[in-house]
Amino acid sequence: MEISGWLIFILLVQVIHGIGTWKLYVKAGRKAWESFVPVYNGIVLMQIINRPKWWILLLFIPVINLFLFPIIWIETLRTFGKKSTVDMVLGVVTLGFYIAYVNYTQETTYHANRDLTAPNKTMDTLGSLSFAIVVATLVHTYFIQPYTIPTSSLEKSLLVGDFLFVSKFHYGARTPMTPIAAPMVHDTLPIIKTKSYLAKPSLPYFRFPALQKIERNDIVVFNWPADTLFHMYKAADKRYDKPIDKKTNYVKRCTAIPGDKIEIKEGIIFINGKESILPERAKPQYSYKVAWDGKTPVDLDYIKKELNITDAFGQIAKDTLIFSALPQASVDRLKNIPGLTKVERIIHKETDKSIFPGTKDWNVDNLGPIYIPEAGKTVALNKENLPLYKKIIGEYEGNDLKVNGDEIRINGQVATSYTFKQNYYWMMGDNRHNSLDSRYWGFVPADHIVGKPIFIWMSIDGINDGIKNWSIRWDRLFTTVSGDGQPKSYFQYFLIALAAYFAFDYFRKKKKNKEEA
Repeated sequence: MEISGWLIFILLVQVIHGIGTWKLYVKAGRKAWESFVPVYNGIVLMQIINRPKWWILLLFIPVINLFLFPIIWIETLRTFGKKSTVDMVLGVVTLGFYIAYVNYTQETTYHANRDLTAPNKTMDTLGSLSFAIVVATLVHTYFIQPYTIPTSSLEKSLLVGDFLFVSKFHYGARTPMTPIAAPMVHDTLPIIKTKSYLAKPSLPYFRFPALQKIERNDIVVFNWPADTLFHMYKAADKRYDKPIDKKTNYVKRCTAIPGDKIEIKEGIIFINGKESILPERAKPQYSYKVAWDGKTPVDLDYIKKELNITDAFGQIAKDTLIFSALPQASVDRLKNIPGLTKVERIIHKETDKSIFPGTKDWNVDNLGPIYIPEAGKTVALNKENLPLYKKIIGEYEGNDLKVNGDEIRINGQVATSYTFKQNYYWMMGDNRHNSLDSRYWGFVPADHIVGKPIFIWMSIDGINDGIKNWSIRWDRLFTTVSGDGQPKSYFQYFLIALAAYFAFDYFRKKKKNKEEA
């Protein structure tokens, strides 16, 4: 739904609200016209039901308002003497229209100074639960979101089994595009395994001001642009288009930012003609072919454990071993193992048509140069480079793109150039030969950005191997994701602070009990 459509819808809701409640406003000593004025009518209603005026702000926050509207309907009914369980149920299941029925057919009494406590324990529990969900949803949607690392594409920098806190406000919190959705879950409801949202109506894209811009080599959480799967990480029997904010969450390193030109030569990344230098904490990994003398005993399990190798293809010939996902430090140690005579990084040479955009003679180790689109910048369009920007023009930016031979038409007009409407990014995993990233599906639009991982609060080795095989990585608890130098755990400081709090609370209560005795 476009912005104009939403404005008309909001205006219609205000008219319905006024028609359905004006008598109640008069009964409360207010003017009838006050029930029709947008926003102001909400402020007046908060005064009538004796609730904080700032609640009106929450009504404009998608998802959160789904919980607050029923609370306000119930509070309005209770304020005018309708306190029975039946009244409250009718107020909710009729989406508030029961209030209009009361407004026109029932004798009501305005209770300006009514008791604000819940009438029974059930309602008290529901009220507390609703408030907790509202607060948790507000934090989850606009400030901090928990996230788990499911794959090894950023192995060594972020490990499978890392539990992160992802900041929504660093890059600017994005308001939900699917306003009717279950809170605290992504695209699927747990247990029953059904959609957690309604695709319609939808809200236009909006992002709050950012604290910082995405920089090269930042680790970023985003919605996977190519996601057309019904379930995460499972093949679908048909295309399944999801709203942007309900696409699968991915985490990768931002290799190139808007305006950059990226090229990969022999596995080395070049940005604007210069080799990309990763931060100290990054541990890029590649696959290696290792020559063995065929005589000296080689224990593959020992090598994997000694070098902390997560994946190994093992022996493919009598004198050849293949290892994947090796950082440089492990490669240096591998060279010193007796019996291994040569360690050579594997560089893919053959053409791979699964590499973006699918029309070039490129592969995972050799591609480009590719220009990363920047909002407001224009590129010349021709049959040769159109595959690079076809998805941007037609899908991400909503144009009608048609190609007839060498003729390109955008929205019915012949086009020889195109001006981008938003920024785009190039995301890659550090595990270079085991990462589904921009090399396969291209650019990440700015409206797909979710947030910035900032903190690892828990890390479990063997997270996918069953709870019996779990072991906590104590050195990773309470570590920061970014920063200079190697990660440092602040877990011991957390324990000290926690112990100090409990000691303070104990002596405070002890002193209070002594004074009351």
